[in-house]
Amino acid sequence: MQYIEEKLESKTADYARALKSLQEELEAVSYYQQRAVTATDSELKDIVGHNRDEEIEHACMLIEWLRRNMEGWDERLRTYLFTSAPLTEVESGEGGKAGGSEGDLSIRAIRYSELK
Repeated sequence: MQYIEEKLESKTADYARALKSLQEELEAVSYYQQRAVTATDSELKDIVGHNRDEEIEHACMLIEWLRRNMEGWDERLRTYLFTSAPLTEVESGEGGKAGGSEGDLSIRAIRYSELK
């Protein structure tokens, strides 16, 4: 593994390991996706699709580890994941969380529902 600094504390080295592993998993997802959509043999298509799904699982596990361990991930994931609002509006509060669902009485949800 390449580090930009020679001596890293173990926690920082673990972050680098997780981030590099995530990069590799996402690259594998892309490769398997391309193979799944272009394979002409149906059994091969199923196999590479299965492999793609396994790589997605691995990527999700790494993201969760980063959320639990590396500063900034938890807050950003809570902001951007599982929302139906336009992603460019979520951060500013324009879109509301989870698209301003029916039971949500927050100001952001009410403002979002008025925009619909």
